[in-house]
Amino acid sequence: MTFADKRLPAGSEVMLLKNARIVLCDEVVSGHVAVAEGRIVSVDTGVAPQAGLDLEGDYLLPGLVDIHTDHFEKHVYPRAHVRWDPLRAAMAHDAQIIGSGVTTVFDSICVGSTIKNSVRREILAPMIDALETAQAAGMLRAEHLVHLRCEITDAETPQLTEDNIGKDIVRMVSVMEHLPGRRQSRDLEAYIERRIADSGLSRPIVERETEKLLNLSDEISLKVRPAVIALAHAHGLPLLSHDDTELHHVDEAFAEGIPVSEFPCTVEAARKAKAYGMHVVGGAPNVLRGGSQSGNVAVSELMAEDLVDILASDYVPRSLLDGAFAIAGNETLRGGLAEAVRMVSRTPAEVAGLADRGEIAEGKRADLLHVGLHNGHPFVKQAWRVGQRVL
Repeated sequence: MTFADKRLPAGSEVMLLKNARIVLCDEVVSGHVAVAEGRIVSVDTGVAPQAGLDLEGDYLLPGLVDIHTDHFEKHVYPRAHVRWDPLRAAMAHDAQIIGSGVTTVFDSICVGSTIKNSVRREILAPMIDALETAQAAGMLRAEHLVHLRCEITDAETPQLTEDNIGKDIVRMVSVMEHLPGRRQSRDLEAYIERRIADSGLSRPIVERETEKLLNLSDEISLKVRPAVIALAHAHGLPLLSHDDTELHHVDEAFAEGIPVSEFPCTVEAARKAKAYGMHVVGGAPNVLRGGSQSGNVAVSELMAEDLVDILASDYVPRSLLDGAFAIAGNETLRGGLAEAVRMVSRTPAEVAGLADRGEIAEGKRADLLHVGLHNGHPFVKQAWRVGQRVL
C-alpha cells in the first residue's frame, strides 16, 4: 500500500523522500518513504509515483539512538580547569550530536564522585537543568534524555539519585565502580606505580593508602548499590551494569534484575551475560580503534561470537555512524548494513523503552537521516526528527 492509498487527516502535508537506498531492519532496498504528521506513512520500493525530495541514490537511515555518551561533560569542562555555562555547553553538545546522526541521545551524567573527579556532585543538577531548559525552549535539535551513571563508591550517590531520578527527562540508570584494580582498571600495579610517580610517596605508603581506599569503597558500595537499584526499579527505569569483568559481576547484576551488561571488559563476562539472556552493549570507538583504549576485550572479538546487541558512542558521538558502516564493510564480522544499523537504532530504542522509533517502518516516528558515502566514510547530509528537518 502506498501513501496515496492511506487515509490521512484533512490538510496533511506529505513529504516524499525518493530515490533512496532505504536501510530497513533486515535489508536495504531501493525506493521511497512518505512522511506525514511526523510519522512514516509508507515505505515502498521502486520508482516514486510523484515528485519529492530526490536523495540521488544515497542512504536513508533511521535516526540513531545513543544510550550512552558522556560527551556533554566535555563541553561543560572544555579544558581541565575551565567550567563552561551548562546551557551553552548543552547547545554545543547538541550540535555535535545531531551532526553525528543521533536523533535520540541519552546523555550519561555521573552521579557521585570518584577519586579522579570530585566536582561531579556539583555539576549534576546544573547539567540536567540546562538540558531541561534548552529542550523546553526548542533550543536542541536532537531529543535529549538522561542516563544517570551512578558511582556506587560514593556515599552521597543514593541521595543525589533520589533528588533527580523522578525528573521526566531521566530515563535510564546504570551502576558503575571506578576503582584501581577493579573492572575496567584491573592492573593494580600500574595504578600504584603511577601514584608513586605522581605523588613522590614511597611504595609502602602508596600501597597502604590504596588498600585503605579499596576497603572503604567496598563498605560504601555494599549500601549504595542496592539503594540505587531499588530507586531505579521503583521508577520503572531500564538498568545497566557497567564494565562487567568477572563472572560474579554478571551473576550479581542478573540477580538484581539488571537486563543489560554495558561495556563488558572480558569475553567471559559477555558470554555469561548472553547466557542469561541479557543485552550486551559494546563501545563504537572500540570498533573503530580495533580495540579497547584501556586494554580490555575488543568489541570485534565479542562480535565474532555474536555477543553484542547494541553499540553506544561512549566518548565519540559520531562513532555510531562510522561504526555501523565499518562493521558492514568488514567481511570478518557477521551481518551487513541493515544488521549493523539495527545495533545503533532499533535495538537500543527497544532496550530504552522507546517503541515509537529506531526503524524505518509504517507508523514509526519520522526520525530519519540522509547519509552520503565518500571513500567509505559516511556523512550526514540531512536529518529529520518527528518529520521536521533539523539538519
